[in-house]
Amino acid sequence: MQRIQPESTQEIVDTVRSHAEARRPLAIEGSGSKSGLGRPVDAEAHLSVRGLSGITSYQPDELVLTAWSGTPMREIWDALQEKRQHLAFEPATSALYGSGNEAGTLGGVLASNLSGPRRPSAGAARDHFLGFSAVNGLGEEFKAGGKVVKNVTGYDLPKLLAGSMGTLAVLLEVTVKVLPAPEKQRTVIVPVPDVEIGHRCLATQLREALEIDGTAFLPAALAARSSVDLVRAPGSALAAMRLTGSPVSVADRCAALRAGLGMPSEELHSARSQALWAEINEVAPLLRAEAGALWRLSIPPASGAKIAMALGQGEDCLMDWGGGRLWIARRDASAEDANLVRKVVATAGGHATLVRGPDELRRAIDVFPTEAPLALLKRTKAAFDPHGILNPGRMYREL
Repeated sequence: MQRIQPESTQEIVDTVRSHAEARRPLAIEGSGSKSGLGRPVDAEAHLSVRGLSGITSYQPDELVLTAWSGTPMREIWDALQEKRQHLAFEPATSALYGSGNEAGTLGGVLASNLSGPRRPSAGAARDHFLGFSAVNGLGEEFKAGGKVVKNVTGYDLPKLLAGSMGTLAVLLEVTVKVLPAPEKQRTVIVPVPDVEIGHRCLATQLREALEIDGTAFLPAALAARSSVDLVRAPGSALAAMRLTGSPVSVADRCAALRAGLGMPSEELHSARSQALWAEINEVAPLLRAEAGALWRLSIPPASGAKIAMALGQGEDCLMDWGGGRLWIARRDASAEDANLVRKVVATAGGHATLVRGPDELRRAIDVFPTEAPLALLKRTKAAFDPHGILNPGRMYREL
């Protein structure tokens, strides 16, 4: 397999153009840390943007950062940490796909639109994606969006490319919104007997004016796998609620939350709290490695406990977003089981994404839910990549 890693935007333009003329598919990637997400791409050549790396502009006072799409996330995080800022949507590293501490690239984070536990309050990756330059499937360079937070000019193409998995264009330079990092964080953990009571605890506290920005339920087996001693100690399932902000505000809200619980609870302070939410964000440290397929379910929050009991196979689930997102590990990695998962989720008005699974399953089904009419998806693909050479089939079999 040919691997191409251009060192300039012109080389990328020339590579895409030559492959378009020859009608030869290209597999587009950053560092390849998320290669297990989506359907396998059948292409003789892999085009990596890792050669386009580095922060080109960072204006902390304007809350804007611009970098090449191949910039490692570690470099982004280090620059932001120095100015006490962060990406509020909490991009994860890529432990789910066996890449360990490899955090991927900024372009990969935006192309996959993966967001962490703060998603309900802070928005998704696409909501922080301000602008870009890119190359379409004909080898033509184009730009959209801007380099300021308040940008309303033209079509909002950054939101379209976010989550497109490299099927519409090759990202070159990208601009994201950054925000001040919280001064302090604490997490209140509550031992609970089962998912119903844990879910009810989260839902009740979310209705209070406490500005909780992370809510999760861990079955007993997942809590036992945590690296955080106070999470393992109760030996039971846990409901976890994170509060962030100024030290005084966090302390006051934690006290109010615990007073209103009417149940025994414990507090995790900075280091322990950060470690727990890193595990929740990654998922992989908590779930069993032998699971055949890992699903991410987006559902109405009120349905969280019901769907977890129907599909979670006892302990093989992690609830996030107060019940709005479930990570479900299934032992059965068949197309028949995939249909079952999606049927159950559809009854609740949600949708399911296969986040990790064997190649044969990823080839047999559409990994991502079809949320828009197929005809519209085909027209969009044709507008950006008329010859279908960019990551063909990565998202849907027919695209």
